[in-house]
Amino acid sequence: MFNRRTFLKVSTLAIVASGAAGAGFNRAFAAGKRVALIMTGSVTDGGWNQFAYEGLNDLKAGGFETAYAENVTQAKIPQVVQGYADDGYDLIIGHGFEFGSAFIELAPQYPEQRFFASTFKPQDELPPNARYIDLAYFDAAYGAGALAAMISNSGKSVGFVGGGDNPTQQRIMKCFIAAAEATRPGLKANGIVTGDYDNAARGKEAAETMAANGADVIWHAANVTGLGAIQGAAAAGAKVVGCYSDQTDLAPGKMATSLVLNLGWMVKEVAKSIADGTFEGGKEWTPKVTEMWSPKCGTNGDHDPSVADADAWKKFTEVWNGLGEKKIDVASLVH
Repeated sequence: MFNRRTFLKVSTLAIVASGAAGAGFNRAFAAGKRVALIMTGSVTDGGWNQFAYEGLNDLKAGGFETAYAENVTQAKIPQVVQGYADDGYDLIIGHGFEFGSAFIELAPQYPEQRFFASTFKPQDELPPNARYIDLAYFDAAYGAGALAAMISNSGKSVGFVGGGDNPTQQRIMKCFIAAAEATRPGLKANGIVTGDYDNAARGKEAAETMAANGADVIWHAANVTGLGAIQGAAAAGAKVVGCYSDQTDLAPGKMATSLVLNLGWMVKEVAKSIADGTFEGGKEWTPKVTEMWSPKCGTNGDHDPSVADADAWKKFTEVWNGLGEKKIDVASLVH
């Protein structure tokens, strides 16, 4: 049975890799800089919050003074943010969409501090000391759709399983479908947004339904629900593509690759911009998909050649690099 504990277990490799990458901060460079991370979930959730928290720990190891708050309710966000701001933290990171509008209201009250929200900008006009981020979800979804089409044995159908029913998930699904169908004319791509990020049974059912209708490759972007999707797809004989963490161990021999979201890297990059004076407030940061996401497949490296053959992987790599170089206009697919 899949649950958040399972999600934590399968995420360990990605967390360890993130930690290893961040140990090289110059202590003199970081000295005196204080960073606070605020999360609405737990630092042991095995995904979204834990990856960011591991990045914060790398900052601490590198000489930054750090603090964090977890499981903060939306109603408590102003109080927690103001507490860190009043304590003089140089950078306050709000991790999640819940901080988008909150920082619009709170950041102007503390012009000497810097604020970063790991979500899309909520409006065009932003406080000059607040920064937002486009996490390249849609480019990643396009890459996943292209790969799914390339490795489909039947060339008839591939599928997507989504989590919460929100505009971002709907757009991710739209990009996946568009990429798959453009990559392999005649192939039909389908998607099910389950409405839940934390329901493995619902994800399993969605994947089984699509597999029964002919989908032989399935990708998810659905946290714990996605773990169920992997289980259902693999049991039905379909290939799978993981998401957020390296999920190879969940479906050995069926997992082509996992698209790992580099949240620890994000936290460290923002903190470095505070230390070196390059923080750009009033803007939305748009890292390349090749920076924000990494294909990983356990001991296989970036992919399993028994699931994605050399020709398919070569073609996918060309698409992936093209996305990183902004040669593919994914934005036009989500409006």
